[in-house]
Amino acid sequence: MIGCGQGEAVQVRQITAAGTLYTVATVDLARDRLALHWLNPTTGRPYGTFRQVMARLGKSGQRVLFATNSGIYAPGLKPLGLHVEGGRVLAPLNNARSGGNFALLPNGIFWIKGLRAGVTETQVYRRAGLQPTFASQSGPLLVEKGRLHPAFNRSGTSFKVRSGVGVCRDGRVRFAVSGAPVNFYSFAVFFRDTLGCPDALYLDGSISAYATPQTDTQFAEFAGIWTVSR
Repeated sequence: MIGCGQGEAVQVRQITAAGTLYTVATVDLARDRLALHWLNPTTGRPYGTFRQVMARLGKSGQRVLFATNSGIYAPGLKPLGLHVEGGRVLAPLNNARSGGNFALLPNGIFWIKGLRAGVTETQVYRRAGLQPTFASQSGPLLVEKGRLHPAFNRSGTSFKVRSGVGVCRDGRVRFAVSGAPVNFYSFAVFFRDTLGCPDALYLDGSISAYATPQTDTQFAEFAGIWTVSR
């Protein structure tokens, strides 16, 4: 385990599967505070880095135990899809059907509402009227109800460092960042079979990173940033 002290609910572990090392954060919504951040309320500009978010939350007495990037974003550090903070929609739902990994349909939304979390396909989410507290749209979906994305195959040749989030059978949320390049198929299988997550969403590729109180692997700025704090 890395980055967590005794008595703290979030677990940050390194797990090896099929020869690839992954950093995995397991979040218990009953004890951990999981939140999404984009704009610094003081400056109105994107935080950009884990350290800026950590410093801001520290001023209000929160200790950030884990942070990672949220979904894919556009130039200017703007979320490419839905971004909800504190129940406020700061960026709208994106229904694009073309344009990179985001439009490798189906894509989806990772959302939190109270002690509930979910990964939901975009059009299902649109019809459901969930009104979450926090939400981020990205794509493609890695796993949906235990089924891998139909475009993934074992022999896929696109290998990148990847990050994602899953809602798992034990009710916990798990974020994962690969320590080496993997294809979509292997990453999705890791969520489903190793982490036990029947629903999982791809977050981003080569620039994906994470931070704990002792570690910060970030080397590029992000739009949305997820934090787990106590």
